Amino acid sequence: MEIARRTLERWLGASEVTAAEADRTRIFRGGGRKLFSGLRGRLARAERHGKLLLVSLDDGLGFLSHLGMTGKWVRRPAGEPVPYSRARLLLADGTAVHYRDPRLFGRIEPHAAAQLRGLPAVQELGPDPLLTPLSGARLRDALGPTRVPIKVALMDQRRLAGLGNIHAAEALWRAKIHPGRPTRTLELPEWNRLAAAIRRGLAYALAAEDSEEIAYVEEPGTENPFRVYARAGERCPRCGTRIRLLRQGGRRTDFCPHCQPARRARR
Repeated sequence: MEIARRTLERWLGASEVTAAEADRTRIFRGGGRKLFSGLRGRLARAERHGKLLLVSLDDGLGFLSHLGMTGKWVRRPAGEPVPYSRARLLLADGTAVHYRDPRLFGRIEPHAAAQLRGLPAVQELGPDPLLTPLSGARLRDALGPTRVPIKVALMDQRRLAGLGNIHAAEALWRAKIHPGRPTRTLELPEWNRLAAAIRRGLAYALAAEDSEEIAYVEEPGTENPFRVYARAGERCPRCGTRIRLLRQGGRRTDFCPHCQPARRARR
């Protein structure tokens, strides 16, 4: 999502939106197609909180964008067909910025730009580790002492905004914490390790992304840059143990049974 924010900021900041097009599709949940089609002007701000993009134009309109699991913003020459394009911003430089979403899990919500930060979907989010300094104590307080497995808690956007399935698994591997551990079993040194692992993992992912457009690991031809995600059956890059796969909340979790033991070590 941060890569998407940066690219939208670069594309829209370099030219003016002269027209907007919106298909009749469910990404405009609850309406909004007509308002989206009225977008015009130059970029005022491109912000992000968690998995939500907040884009404001200087004409006073803007939109919230959530990419879902397969959505992405791409730029192409105007008039070039783009498969699964659901909405488009036409720019004065002769290019078009498309919202492409094969599975229609994402959404776009146009609003007055001044209202974007106050939308309930934004206000309900927890702290964002890229926007707010994240200490072990703050992470512990955000997730709470519950029976919820730590991997599931990390993906709860109301507790901590921005971590998805991949980065939650990667952070737990870096911190040497089993994904099934209830949050209440973690001690402060583990919370400190996990907070540091989240910061390192996000920095690593941003540095590894060398393309303007998001490339999902599941897309054909995309190289997997991650240490454990989608590597079940391969050797752990730290200890050489076979990485295992388990299911949590219907999502895959890859982990190392040696580096991430199910029970915390006794003193």
